This record gives sequence, C-alpha cells and structure tokens, in this order.
Amino acid sequence: MIEKEEVVSRGDIARRVKELGQAITRDYSGRQLVVIGILNGAFIFLADLVREIELPMEIDFIRVSSYGSSTCSSGAIQCSKDTELELAGKDILLVEDIVDTGRTLACLKEHLAARQSKSVRICALIDKKERREVEVAVDYVGFVVAEGFLVGYGLDHAEQHRQYPAIYKIISGV
Repeated sequence: MIEKEEVVSRGDIARRVKELGQAITRDYSGRQLVVIGILNGAFIFLADLVREIELPMEIDFIRVSSYGSSTCSSGAIQCSKDTELELAGKDILLVEDIVDTGRTLACLKEHLAARQSKSVRICALIDKKERREVEVAVDYVGFVVAEGFLVGYGLDHAEQHRQYPAIYKIISGV
C-alpha cells in the first residue's frame, strides 16, 4: 500500500483546466487545430481539456515512454503508437500529463515539426523542473510542482494509481 499526500485537489484541477481551455480557445481561434494526447498519462487531462476548448479540432494520440515501471526516466524514449492524422499545415497542441526531464517532449516536438506542421505548442498539466535535463518551452501550464513522484489524474507508477481524481505525491510504499 502506498502512502500519499494530496498536492493538487480535484476542484483546483477543474478550475485550471477550464482556464487553460479558455486560453487555448482564444489563441487558436480561426486556426486548424490538432490536439495530440500523449498516452497513457494524458488521457484524463486531454478528455477534460478538449471539452473546455470551444473550437473545431481534430484529436489524435501518440504513445511514448521513458519510465517503464521505474520512478526514474531511463533516458531512452520509445514510440509504440504514432499519430494517424495528416499534420502538414496544421497547428498542433501536444498535451502531456507531466514535464519532468524534458527529453520526451523535446523529442516529440522535433518529430511533429518534421511532419511539416504549421506550429507545435505544448500544454502540460504539471511542469516539474526538479529533474529537468533538456530545456523545453511549455506554452500552457496547469500547475508547477517543485518535487516529488506524483500520481493521480492520469499520472501513474507502474501503470497504477491513474484513477485518483486529484494529484498526490507518493510519500512511501513504492
């Protein structure tokens, strides 16, 4: 059993997701938006976020990982599912659960830009710079969290704990 401490409440998440949706709506008005969720962690955040964006959009997913069942990034990024939509000439909003080392997002941003997209911007639920190795610009940030291993609202440890409605820092038991 893990011991955990709440870091971001369910209510705070709902309020911030609404604010992010309003900002994205404003910024992408009149543009051809493709929202790409990074699986598996971003699926809950993405589902709530797109319901707050009041624009026509396409939605797709990409699946990459660098953690496996560890609490530390391996540094090796593996892509097991690429996007399926045509991205050339479109504005891409890449949606991520957490930016930690920055390696995954830097790699993905380059990968998607190479597909002749018009622009690639990043929206992350959590920006955690504690272990940042590669500087990456996050255009829309839900919350900045200084440190700790986080679970809940899509964030996991070894594919467990995603279902919590709030975000928690694991204190012990991992």
